[in-house]
Amino acid sequence: MDTQSILNETTTRMQKTVDHLDEELLNIRAGKASVNVLNGVMVEYYGSQVPVSGAASVTVPDAKTILIQPWDKNLIRVIEKAIIDSNIGLTPSNNGEQIRLSMPPLTEERRKELVKRARGEAETARVSLRNARRDAIENFKKAQKEGMPEDEAKDGGERAQKMLDKYSKKIDEILAAKEKEIMTV
Repeated sequence: MDTQSILNETTTRMQKTVDHLDEELLNIRAGKASVNVLNGVMVEYYGSQVPVSGAASVTVPDAKTILIQPWDKNLIRVIEKAIIDSNIGLTPSNNGEQIRLSMPPLTEERRKELVKRARGEAETARVSLRNARRDAIENFKKAQKEGMPEDEAKDGGERAQKMLDKYSKKIDEILAAKEKEIMTV
């Protein structure tokens, strides 16, 4: 293993961590309607489990409403039940053609809960970054035993630390933006 391959692997792991955090934070609703709220909701559609967006058209006509139009009218009850069972905190209402989800205004207490959850996700991401750095440093130590010069291994460890700092800063920026989004009334 050479320095560049170890650092490339570390960069890849750290970028995947940041991307995953981004995805997880999309699932935390901030009082604005977003189709991402339904990401984890699965419905039975022709014998297989699919996300709601796979069985219906999901749109956001305004900031407080999500509109779901099933491609098959018989699915309205199935989608409604899946939304209720998923515990996303929204109550569906239908008019026989489509399902509406109205986003309730968030209370101050609920906003604080969501911020706490976002911080938890960010902390999990930071742990993942530190694990990637630790693995890189272990790989440099192993490579040093196999003949890599000591100063090159030490330099690689320092570069892994700089990478950790860079990606930690990205996580802090993403978290700050999400907190601001959640706390904005």
